[in-house]
Amino acid sequence: MRLIGAGTRDDIHYVERHTFWTAPNLITVARFLLVPLFVFLVATHHIIWAFCTLAVLFSTDWVDGYVARRFNQISSVGKWLDPLADRLALMVVAATFVILNIAPPWFVWAIVIPDLILFANALFLFKGSPELPVTNLGKVRTAFLMCAAPLLLLAQANFSWASTLDAISTVLLAIGSLLHIVASAQYLVQAQAKARPELAADRDAQPGALPDAAASGSGTFNERAARPGEEA
Repeated sequence: MRLIGAGTRDDIHYVERHTFWTAPNLITVARFLLVPLFVFLVATHHIIWAFCTLAVLFSTDWVDGYVARRFNQISSVGKWLDPLADRLALMVVAATFVILNIAPPWFVWAIVIPDLILFANALFLFKGSPELPVTNLGKVRTAFLMCAAPLLLLAQANFSWASTLDAISTVLLAIGSLLHIVASAQYLVQAQAKARPELAADRDAQPGALPDAAASGSGTFNERAARPGEEA
């Protein structure tokens, strides 16, 4: 059984759909609607219900991707909608935790700052999503964060072992946050590498632009012309 890429089938030819109306996309939207419910529950101190909501939200992260691969419903919308919904959900959860003193301030900064940098980079280079594949590091990062956050919330309840759970979940949260920074740097490098050929093509296509060899002076004629005193 695949842990990464669950639902992938070798007996079908995958066709990317260009529509919002697929089952995986509807699942993504339904999952994201749990976010405001979570914020309401935790803000009104319904810790156990908030924990259950967050656990359902995070534990079903794989469902939309599984359905898309299993039933050949991969869509261009889903490629950016699913990661966007996950990132926004995690940012809201992090902000809520820090505002309500459930998590230390470094949690929200470790999540928000890298995501804002990636967002600004994507807008600048691609005017939208760079549509990069999710890396294994990114998936491991997500697993750490999605396990640590509900446990940290559960530690706010009045259990005899709450302090121990708080310490364990804080360590897991720190590891997940560090992995988030590293994974974000990896995505940033990948986005820059993907954009480089497109930027070069756009530059060469501009009126009056010289080919790369001519522009850089690396051609034989240019080298000779740049040194009129040299012997032929």
